[in-house]
Amino acid sequence: MDKIDNLIREFRNFESADILLQVIQFIIWTIFILFFAWLLQKLLGRIVNENLTRYRVKKSIRIGSYFLILLLAIVSFTGKLQYFTITIGLISAGIAFALQEVILSVAGWIAIYSSGIYKPGDRVEINGMKGDVIDIGITKTTLMEIGDWISSDNYNGRIVQVSNASVFRSAVKNYSTDFPFVWDEINLPVKYGSDVTYAVEMVNQIMSTHLKDYAEFAKEHWKGMVKKYMIENANVEPTVTISLNDNWIELNLRYVVDYKKRRNTKSLLFTDIFRAIESSGGSVSMASSTFEITAIPEMKVNIKP
Repeated sequence: MDKIDNLIREFRNFESADILLQVIQFIIWTIFILFFAWLLQKLLGRIVNENLTRYRVKKSIRIGSYFLILLLAIVSFTGKLQYFTITIGLISAGIAFALQEVILSVAGWIAIYSSGIYKPGDRVEINGMKGDVIDIGITKTTLMEIGDWISSDNYNGRIVQVSNASVFRSAVKNYSTDFPFVWDEINLPVKYGSDVTYAVEMVNQIMSTHLKDYAEFAKEHWKGMVKKYMIENANVEPTVTISLNDNWIELNLRYVVDYKKRRNTKSLLFTDIFRAIESSGGSVSMASSTFEITAIPEMKVNIKP
């Protein structure tokens, strides 16, 4: 308490000229720190070629400059460095009460980087927002949004900012953190009377042509998943299963694909399957939801003149 009383007395005894001089000195040093940080970012931006490393270096320099400015403010306006911890305690008490959401966002930022929840370049879904992470700030994560009024996994042009506090409040769905592949499916309706054996062989051949490389890469990544998590070994090979319903024979195609190439891969598969069916000579036919009238009830019409 004596130190705090001394601080108050010293503050009251300051002359206006001294206060003005301290403010001017603080502004000059702040400008110098910001200019030096900007210059360092430009210099390292030219030296570092890898995008992710360059991004992290720039963010670190920016955060470091903010910390230096905060330290400069404390030293400039308290007069002595020994009052650093006391001043931090007083500031923290006020911030904790007034800026709870900001503090939780900063805690989320620390959790994101320390635990690797996601990183720039990952495709995530946070609090119902889905997109690619393009920036991770101290309080907000910026996404290039996908979906919404745009079908499939395409950008819609909107840039969305999500509070980092969301990592504590909702599930974070990461498409690419440890296993950069997703499972996708195609349901293929085939008419009854078609050569099902030939249809399955045809589909397997097409899937092998387009998805063999994905399966090989996915096996290697899944081995790392098994070592890191309590998870069973999974089948990442393309598979075809058959089910019957009232209208057709349904072939279910299940496969692993790069999370950024899901739409394009599905289009390639559909194109080759359509061509194969067209060239099958009628052995395989696609089914559709149509109605066939098998009988018409007898009708009597009496027309009077």
